[in-house]
Order: sequence, then structure tokens, then C-alpha cells
Amino acid sequence: MRIPASAKKKPRIEIIPMIDTMFFLLVFFMIATLSMTLQKGMPVTLPHADSSTDTLTENVSLTLTHEGALFYNKEAITLQELETRLAKLRQSSSKPSLLINADEQVPHGRVIKVMDLIRLSGITSMGIATKPSSEP
Repeated sequence: MRIPASAKKKPRIEIIPMIDTMFFLLVFFMIATLSMTLQKGMPVTLPHADSSTDTLTENVSLTLTHEGALFYNKEAITLQELETRLAKLRQSSSKPSLLINADEQVPHGRVIKVMDLIRLSGITSMGIATKPSSEP
């Protein structure tokens, strides 16, 4: 018995698997870039300011929460530990800079005390984080 030869089909490129692969790569790179962002501060409610900018590059983030806690790059510390950390930072970096994230409910005196410790340690480059005001 003889099997009849079927007509030869022309080879063609299937585009559906290629589209699936491209979407997979797109999602992979989107997630990979999101994981590369460096978030050093703790989440607090920042006050609004018309003159706020995002141009400050910080080495260290100090966070003051409304409960009164102090965080050094997401690590809870006391004011005495802050003094030693700032001294080490001053020795390790030639021009260190700090970003203070203080909740808007934190008493003004506590923020000034932290800023005074920073200045006494010899660090002059510091900023206070704010959110841009929604009013024009």
C-alpha cells in the first residue's frame, strides 16, 4: 500500500509566540528596574512646600516619625547612637549629605535638636524632605 504524498507546506514564522516573549521581557525589565530604586527613608507624612525639589542626592536618610522614633536609613536608633553614626559618616565620606524626613506632626524642637547634632558633627550638607504643594 502506497501512502500518497501530501502537498508540501511553505514554512512560515509564527508571530504569536514572539509577541508573548516580548511581553514577558517587557514585564521582566519593568520589575527589575523597580527593584533597583533605593528607598532609604521610612514612610511618613511629609509637609508641603512650594519650593521643594527632587534634586538633592543624599547619602543618608534620617527619619523622625510622629511617635517620636528616630531612624537612620530604616534602622531605629537613639540620639546618642546618632552622634556616633554621624562621626563615622564624617570620617568615611569626604562630603556627606543627609536628608531629614520629619513627619509634619513632629515637634519643631526635636527636628532642631537633630539638625544641631548634624551640624556639630561637622556635616554641613543637609536637606529637609517636603512634598510639592498642590496649590499653584
